[in-house]
Amino acid sequence: MTILDAYAATYEELLAVPVVKGTKSVDERFAGAYFTTTTEIYVPVSGRGIQGATSHQLGQNFSKMFKIWFLDEQNEKQLVWQTSWGLSTRSIGAMIMVHSDDMGLVLPPRVAHTQVVIVAIEKVGEDESNKAIIAKCNEVWKDLKAAGIRVVFDDRDIYKSGWKFNHWEQRGVPVRIEIGKKDLDKGEVRCAKRHDSVKMQLKTEDLGTQVNELLEKIHHEMYEKALQARLSHVKEVDNWTDFMVALAGRNICLTPWCDEQQCEIDAKERSKEESIKAMEEQNEDEAMLTGAAKTLCIPHEQPKLAEGAKCFHCGKPAKVTALWGRSY
Repeated sequence: MTILDAYAATYEELLAVPVVKGTKSVDERFAGAYFTTTTEIYVPVSGRGIQGATSHQLGQNFSKMFKIWFLDEQNEKQLVWQTSWGLSTRSIGAMIMVHSDDMGLVLPPRVAHTQVVIVAIEKVGEDESNKAIIAKCNEVWKDLKAAGIRVVFDDRDIYKSGWKFNHWEQRGVPVRIEIGKKDLDKGEVRCAKRHDSVKMQLKTEDLGTQVNELLEKIHHEMYEKALQARLSHVKEVDNWTDFMVALAGRNICLTPWCDEQQCEIDAKERSKEESIKAMEEQNEDEAMLTGAAKTLCIPHEQPKLAEGAKCFHCGKPAKVTALWGRSY
C-alpha cells in the first residue's frame, strides 16, 4: 500500500494524471500473487482504461517454490513474504495518451525536459530593432535560467517564427515566450500555454517568479482537465443493458458486483460477443470501442451498496462496487 501511494503521487504530482487506486479482481491479478493493487487511468480520446503501475503482494507462494527462507529469533527457518513492484515506461505512455492532442505532445511542466521556449519575433528590414529583440531574448533566457526554469532560446536564423511555434508545440513544451518590437517597447513578453493555447502578456520585471507560478498553474489545470474528463465518463449502472450502452459512449462503469471469478469471465466473453455483433452497424471511428470489457479494479474508495443490491451481470447478491471498462 505504501508503494501504491507512491505510484499515485508520481502520476498525480509529476505527470498530472489522475488515477483510481484499487485492488485487482481474482481474474486480473498477477499470476501467483496473494493480491494485486493498481492505479487505473482513463484515456479520454478512446474511452478506454489503461492499467498504470501495479504492486503485488506475493505472499509466500514464490518463497515456497524457490525455498527462500530466513532464520527467525528462535533460530527456526521461516519462508519470506514478498512484494513485487516497479514503474516502467508504460507510465510515460499513459501520460502522453491522457494529455496530448492533434498538434502533438502536451507535457506537464514538472517533467518536461524543456519547460519554456523563447522565440524572437523579427521583421525583415528592421535590423536595429531585431538586434534589440535578440538582446532582450538572451536577457530573458538568463533570468529564467537563474530562476531554476529549464528554458531554451530558439535563436536559429534559418527558420521563421511560425515554423518554430509548430516545432515546439509538437514537442509539448508547456510555455512559449514571444518577444517582438511591441513587447519590447512595453517592457513585456507574450506567453502562450501549450495545453490550452491561452495567451497572455507578462511584465519582464521579476519574470522568473511569474513564469514559475505559471508553470505550477499549468500543472494543476492539466490535472483538473484530465480529472473532469474521467469523472464525466464514469457511469453508475446496475444492469447489463445500461452497461453496454455506457461502454459504447466511451465510458467506464461503476457497478454492483458479486466479486466472483466466473462471473467476470462470462461478462468478458458476453461483452466481446455483443460488441462483435454490433460492429456491423458501426463506422470505422467507432470500431475502436469494441472488444471485451473487464474489471479495471475494485476501488479502495467504495461507495455504499444499496440494500439488497444485485450483481449487474449475474444477479447474485453484490459484495463490492467494481470499476469496469474496455482496456488497453
